[in-house]
Amino acid sequence: MTPASDPTPFAALVARCAPEWEAYCRHEFVRRLAAGTLPAEAFRRYLRQDYLFLLHFARAWGLAVYKSRSIAELRQGLDSLKAIVDLEMGLHVDYCAQWGIGADELEALPEARETMAYTRYVLDAGHRGDLLDLHVALAPCLVGYADIARWIEAQPFTVRGTANPYEAWIAMYASEEFQAAAQAERAWLDARLAGQTAERLDGLAATFRDATRLEIDFWQMGLDSA
Repeated sequence: MTPASDPTPFAALVARCAPEWEAYCRHEFVRRLAAGTLPAEAFRRYLRQDYLFLLHFARAWGLAVYKSRSIAELRQGLDSLKAIVDLEMGLHVDYCAQWGIGADELEALPEARETMAYTRYVLDAGHRGDLLDLHVALAPCLVGYADIARWIEAQPFTVRGTANPYEAWIAMYASEEFQAAAQAERAWLDARLAGQTAERLDGLAATFRDATRLEIDFWQMGLDSA
């Protein structure tokens, strides 16, 4: 029998937070979205707050630029920042319009407590720590959404195509482009987590766990509004 290969450093980090990761990636919000049964208002609430999250996500990548110690890291942070500001924000605004949420409404939105808690936690992790701390705090979003999309595609209860009002959302995160970006982030994390001390890994696991818990709250925020 061939022995199982050791998990990659990032996979090992995720495994240390397995209950939280499972609760996040298999949340009822995700299940209903996959089945096309999520209440429309729950999704609109999520979309509105996700716009505000993207603003702070961009700030986090700006912080990554500042925290960079090499030209490669600087370029990575800058490319991510530009992708959000120059592309993703516009796509999100256009998608919100399809759900009856106008740009003026988005600009005037108050932040939900869950949005404030999550985004400020990520930024604080980056300010307190180094670039690795920041990436670990951001990983549940980038890597998590890719994992969620793959899981959705594998479920027998998932409805695809025009029968599911959330098809465009699923397709976006299941796309080759997004999956490749998530895989690149996993590779970056694997390279930098390798060789870290046990104490350092304990701290990073705590950051990852807390960020994942805040992602769970973000899903629940949508459900609670319905």
